[in-house]
Amino acid sequence: MNILEVHDLKKYFATQKAVDGISMNIEQGSIFGLLGPNGAGKTTLLRMITGIFYQDSGEIIFNGKKFNPEKDVEHIGYMPEERGLYKKMNIGEQAVYLARLKGLSKTDANSKIKAWFEKLEMESWWNKKVEDLSKGMSQKLQFVTTVLHNPKLIILDEPFSGLDPVNANLIKDEIFNLAKNGATVIFSTHRMEQVEEICKHIVLVNKGQKILDGKLADIKNDFKENIYSMQADNIPDQVFSTLFEVVKQTPDKLFIKLNENVKPNEVLQHFINEKTSIHAFNEVLPSLNEIFIKLVDGTAASRQFQKK
Repeated sequence: MNILEVHDLKKYFATQKAVDGISMNIEQGSIFGLLGPNGAGKTTLLRMITGIFYQDSGEIIFNGKKFNPEKDVEHIGYMPEERGLYKKMNIGEQAVYLARLKGLSKTDANSKIKAWFEKLEMESWWNKKVEDLSKGMSQKLQFVTTVLHNPKLIILDEPFSGLDPVNANLIKDEIFNLAKNGATVIFSTHRMEQVEEICKHIVLVNKGQKILDGKLADIKNDFKENIYSMQADNIPDQVFSTLFEVVKQTPDKLFIKLNENVKPNEVLQHFINEKTSIHAFNEVLPSLNEIFIKLVDGTAASRQFQKK
């Protein structure tokens, strides 16, 4: 079941097409990556999904029904890139206040906040003020206030900004746990390596339009270039073959691009005949960052994938 469907969504500001006909489906319980360079339209799209902006045209379906901002927003947790904490308030008091705004009773709010503070090693923070927190500590607090009311849809815009590796892993583990327990997470970022770690399905937007949509594994396969890496001993200093082209060579590693219709086994046989001792032979799939640069910079034709 799709928790969210976006159909031909458009939002214009004066002459700028911030979102220009974007459609996408997000499955319940998934961790979904929304990617794009600065100014691509990601934030405008998220603000329409959360009811902050109204679309000029198009339709949003939330949990099987037409999106109603007044009713459905209580089932959404939104952590914007621009943080919205009150600097002079005590952390515990502020967390309770924000939880009450989401409909929790004071008792439930206190209970859930204490549980989250314990999970994320924040127990001693209750009486501190937000202005006394580092950027990373503020990030952890913002994350807690986003998810503590158990929303069905959680939207995280650059959630790891300012976090050290230990705390980034803490938050990452909790994102996996939330999805495992049925929540759906939209993860918006321009950090491709983070997306590869946690997302199975992505949409890439640029200049207000969707230019890529599909499962991450399928997208990598669609962009692969028949390149293999081989780690071995006794690689000849000069490697020549009609089977492949050498892309890069080091003393113990070779990157080769197979010619059309050549099978990997043929290449392996070639090196066995050369008495090369092979330790590893793997296909090289492009990183998401490489795909992103190709599409956004226009060094390859933009393609749209509708993978199911």
